Amino acid sequence: MQNTYKLSNIDSDDISDVLLKVEKSFDFRFGNTELKEVKTFGELCDIIVNKTQGNNLNDCTTQQAFYKVRNAIADVSFSDRNKIMPDTYLQQLFPKHERRQKISAVENLLGFKTKILRPKHWITWTLVISLIASFIGLFIFWKLFIVILVISTVGLKLSEKFGNEFDLQTIGQLSEKITREHYKKVRRNIGTVNRNEVVLKVKELFKHDLGLEESSLTREATFN
Repeated sequence: MQNTYKLSNIDSDDISDVLLKVEKSFDFRFGNTELKEVKTFGELCDIIVNKTQGNNLNDCTTQQAFYKVRNAIADVSFSDRNKIMPDTYLQQLFPKHERRQKISAVENLLGFKTKILRPKHWITWTLVISLIASFIGLFIFWKLFIVILVISTVGLKLSEKFGNEFDLQTIGQLSEKITREHYKKVRRNIGTVNRNEVVLKVKELFKHDLGLEESSLTREATFN
């Protein structure tokens, strides 16, 4: 018999971060003590489904997200929307020299940040290694530690702010991302919800942000 996966093995702060994304995506707030007695992933999902407001409609939210993204991109780049498909590469639509500007314009039309740009990996790793090295040198050259710490921290923030590399490849992947992170906002009618999708999107958030496998997110998976 397969052992029940224990979500208690995951850092509680990381789980809290995912729950904040759940609140934002489905537009509700957990009560202060609402999750205190929750013991399994299934119990958590039941609470989320019950708290997600809206008339039930059995339509596909990811498809609706795609059309919203497609229309926003077409309006910004003056592209033929009929030629923008789920497998269209983001690099084709957003050349590097105007990428940040155009994505910002798309985000303004969508009404939320997509967070699909990142710095080059070598920049991030260099700054992270410098940050770690500064801690190692804390007890040897504390003044140098402070300087490197400040430079590395500021550098990481700036690299995130001005990063120009895609974290995704296609319009379809972008549609899936914003569906799990901004579920209610990408619905054609924000007063509706497809309740059959809610648990699926919650699973996707846990899988993507915590690096979990589908098989570990059973109803019986425990938090303690």
